Amino acid sequence: MQYPSKLIEEAVNEVSKLPGIGKKTALRLVLHLLKEETVATEALAESLVNLRTRINYCKTCFNISDSDTCAICTSHRRNASIICVVEDTPDVLAIENTGQYNGHYHVLGGIISPINGIGPDDLNIDSLITRVDNHAEVEEIILALSATMEGDTTAFYITKKLKPAGKKVTTIARGVPVGGELEYADEITLGRSILSRSVYDVED
Repeated sequence: MQYPSKLIEEAVNEVSKLPGIGKKTALRLVLHLLKEETVATEALAESLVNLRTRINYCKTCFNISDSDTCAICTSHRRNASIICVVEDTPDVLAIENTGQYNGHYHVLGGIISPINGIGPDDLNIDSLITRVDNHAEVEEIILALSATMEGDTTAFYITKKLKPAGKKVTTIARGVPVGGELEYADEITLGRSILSRSVYDVED
């Protein structure tokens, strides 16, 4: 693709690195920004810089937050006796959008995947175990992980680690398709999966 300016080419190359954005779409976006008022482009650039430099992760649940502790963990309206374990932030947003869950979360930051070199030590699993052990009010841990081999492996590992604590461990119902990613499930299906969760158990 030929570009009338090296600056446009550089901008297109950077924008096209975003997921789901090809070179043609990137070019349209760049040309749109070029036609906008300078202040609009500056506001976009500033918001992206702030995103990278000022964003925090909750020290309790590891969800994205504006402060050291997120609004969900500090809310007195949330049920602290339930912790929903998810792979990453998009899964928190997906579950919140169902309006069917009012407990707390724990974001693992990924799932166990030996083929990708991701083991238990690379995830926020030990902090989950410590959190459950140190908070007597926790009664149930919901494993809301993707219905994939990696998701099941992670669920199995976490359940084994939680067994000594004697807490109730459940998993969301398989209304989420096997092999499907949680963040792409529709809100009704995901909401029903949360409400119809079942006990997750493993043999000793």
